[in-house]
Amino acid sequence: MRYAIRHVTRFEYGDAAAFARCNLRLKPILWSGQTLEEYDLSVEPGGHFVPARAPAGLANVVRLVVDEPTRMLTIDSRARVSVDRPVPVPGDDDPTLEDVAAMARASRDLSPAGPAAYLYPSPRIPVDGAIARWCAEQLDPASGVMAAGIALARRIQRDFAFDPSATLVDTAPADAFAKRGGVCQDFAQIMISGLRAAGLPAAYASGYLRTLPPPGEERLVGADATHAWVLLWCGPQKGWVGVDPTNGIWMAQDHIVVAIGRDYSDVAPIDGVMLGSGAQRLDVSVDVEPLDEAG
Repeated sequence: MRYAIRHVTRFEYGDAAAFARCNLRLKPILWSGQTLEEYDLSVEPGGHFVPARAPAGLANVVRLVVDEPTRMLTIDSRARVSVDRPVPVPGDDDPTLEDVAAMARASRDLSPAGPAAYLYPSPRIPVDGAIARWCAEQLDPASGVMAAGIALARRIQRDFAFDPSATLVDTAPADAFAKRGGVCQDFAQIMISGLRAAGLPAAYASGYLRTLPPPGEERLVGADATHAWVLLWCGPQKGWVGVDPTNGIWMAQDHIVVAIGRDYSDVAPIDGVMLGSGAQRLDVSVDVEPLDEAG
């Protein structure tokens, strides 16, 4: 499946911003099952880019510097991505959760995609006792890792309400868990917290979902916006497998990976600083068009 993706972010400042410096993580990364064919990034009214390095995780980071006063700033990211990723299928020979935890502890892979960086609590995803106990009901150490992972994702999808008014971008996982509601970021963070409490490497994936569902299928929750889901490390042979607790599905043809990290702070599409006064208005629009089915 090939996709055309457009992600437009508009900032409107009450008074002219004298200076802005932003980290942009908008260009999809090279990841298993997907290929970036084209990419273009433009900014109006202007600015210049300087290289930046992802401090943790996997992301294409560009630093935007705007050093002339402006009241409007539009960041327009466009990509064409080919996705060829089969739906994972749990097998009788999958390693158990106990085996995966032991292999992760023994791993000497310190690369950004190695399991070690995703075993422990991170700034935005601490281990929480209530979340750990609730998730543990689906995480029997003797269970196959892939079967347990999708079972936990489906339980979150079933038991939690998708409610954009329930949480904010900085809501802690424990608060979203107590409300039993939130958005994709909350559900991913809750699942990651529970997996890490069980000794399993779990990463935060950020990206997109297709806008239009295949004929006869329901539209997925989280389309037309950036989306978040979970990557679960399933041992050196299986590697990282994606599960989407918002929709209770695997990461497959409908998901485009943009960035991977320990939590949202590693993969935020745009963050930075602005010098100015007055209010700020933010408007974001995302369109993910499946080209193979156009027309």
